[in-house]
Amino acid sequence: MSQNDRKPLMRTHRWPIVTAAATLLMAAGVAACSGTGSSTAIGSGSTASTTGQKIEGGTATIPWVAATPNFIFPLVPATNSDGYNVNLTDLMWPNLVYEGDGGQSTVNPQESLYNTLTYSDDDKTVTIDLKPWQWSDGTPITSRDFSFTYNLLKANVPNWQDYVQGLFPDDVKSVQTPNSSTIILNLTQSYNPAFFTEDVLGEIPLLPQHAWDKESATGKVGSYDETKSGAKAVYAFLQKEGGDIATFATNPLWQVVDGPWKLKSFSTDGEYVYVPNKGYSGPDKPTLAEVVNEPFTTDTAEFDALRSGSSLTVGGLPQEDLRQIPELKAGGYDVATQPIPGESGIFPNFYSSQVGAIVSQLYVRQALEDLINRPQIVSKVYDGYADPENGPIPVQGFSSLLSPLEKSGGPYPYDPSKAIALLKGHGWTVTPNGTTTCADPGIGATECGAGVAKGAALSFQLLYSSGSTSNDEEFAAIQSSEEQAGIKISLKSEPFNTLVSTVGVCNASSHPASTCGWQLVYFGYEPYGLYPAGDGIFNTGGTGNQGGYSSAEEDKLINETEFGSSAQTFFAYEDYTAEQLPQLWVPLSSNIQVYKSTLANYAPLNPFSGGLNPEDWYFTK
Repeated sequence: MSQNDRKPLMRTHRWPIVTAAATLLMAAGVAACSGTGSSTAIGSGSTASTTGQKIEGGTATIPWVAATPNFIFPLVPATNSDGYNVNLTDLMWPNLVYEGDGGQSTVNPQESLYNTLTYSDDDKTVTIDLKPWQWSDGTPITSRDFSFTYNLLKANVPNWQDYVQGLFPDDVKSVQTPNSSTIILNLTQSYNPAFFTEDVLGEIPLLPQHAWDKESATGKVGSYDETKSGAKAVYAFLQKEGGDIATFATNPLWQVVDGPWKLKSFSTDGEYVYVPNKGYSGPDKPTLAEVVNEPFTTDTAEFDALRSGSSLTVGGLPQEDLRQIPELKAGGYDVATQPIPGESGIFPNFYSSQVGAIVSQLYVRQALEDLINRPQIVSKVYDGYADPENGPIPVQGFSSLLSPLEKSGGPYPYDPSKAIALLKGHGWTVTPNGTTTCADPGIGATECGAGVAKGAALSFQLLYSSGSTSNDEEFAAIQSSEEQAGIKISLKSEPFNTLVSTVGVCNASSHPASTCGWQLVYFGYEPYGLYPAGDGIFNTGGTGNQGGYSSAEEDKLINETEFGSSAQTFFAYEDYTAEQLPQLWVPLSSNIQVYKSTLANYAPLNPFSGGLNPEDWYFTK
């Protein structure tokens, strides 16, 4: 999830909460596979070619708005909802497969850790041949590093942020490692290879078994992970160390990496610095000497620093400052744009003691959506640089997976009169610009619905992440348009880290008052991988399903997209989700980035790393 003005550097797909008040957007890796559907390209927007003599070294400084990582072990616990952790870790421990190749939404086999990845036995067996790459300490990367990751997760789920019940590691019957470079996964059933590669293996990092398979800081490395009790002990130790912010840059554990960067320093105020991993085996070895990640409290402060010509090398451009592009270009910057492959929505809390019964009524969610003028928000707030988000799949991208319904504007075009009629038809006294209340309680077709009391008001508090002027404008517009049907929306913005620490995942099994008192919340967007399945977001018990939406039909349709590759199967899932409104769909702004004209290889932006590929960057003169 995320805010919606500047996209963060996010190398992940689905579950971590993400905010857009930072700079860029990142995603992780994907692999080529047999029998998969094709991926689609998302336009890379405006770019400028940088010419000149290449300079070795130099420092690139990236601003982050209200975004501070707080965990460094790549297997983040389920209780940690800070989506910025993946931005810290993925440059050091990339996933097995890598998504995005320049401006193309496709597998990047050059950056991935495998040589070949093939499916057999009716797509129930996956054979992975690893490249002969090395860890930063010179130790070879082997199949044992994969089995180490698998053993840790198998013994410790569901205490993993990316865990979705039934998927990895549940869906693996056994792992074979016949030699140091070969991994054979025997799956519990046949999977759609595109889904399994892009949405499952694209989430799995290899971890250095030779350095991390230990139960304490002073203990020796062993093979503890090969027993369940040992794997639990190792996992507990690594998670404890992973949360110790003061030692992120000094703990020897975190110095063993296989990505292009190592951590030089990390301060408690959120600034952290990378230096090149000189032992990196991949094709794009860093030219820059350092990458500095600098924190800012608001997008205005970040943009002021950018405009002043300070040390910032790249930065996000708020939509309200698009008119400043000529000035920025005159000051030595270029601009690149990129639609974001993700879904954007407001979560209703189906387990709120105050409004849960109300938002559980589909017609109420339909009325709320009918009153959101998405085209106007795209035009007026984002100057056209946004996706309308007519449903769970963005219009700008994934064209082969976009259903006719979503292409036509989705099931809920802006229609205030329809919203009012829906509410009146279900027993509400509608008071435009006042407060609409339930006049006819009950469960009949013309009554307010189960659990809705007489006199109950359509009044909700919407929480969202602070620091973005465009977010403020978007939600003020929604607040105003909802008033046409007497729906009161009170707005409250909070710093992102505050928001994610106080807004819990609420569902039938867990909805404590301390973290489930919220009514509506907007974190922003869920970043997608190359296969935009809804697992983890819309399925029952999903770790990104904040409001506890649950539908047996939804679960079934999601599963069918995972096991089959038919476009009609995907359309059925997509349309059902769009119509059922597990979230209220709201526009998702494009990624608009400003970068120094002397910075080469920054654009075109990778749709799934969105710009954070500093190993590719270099300065020119």
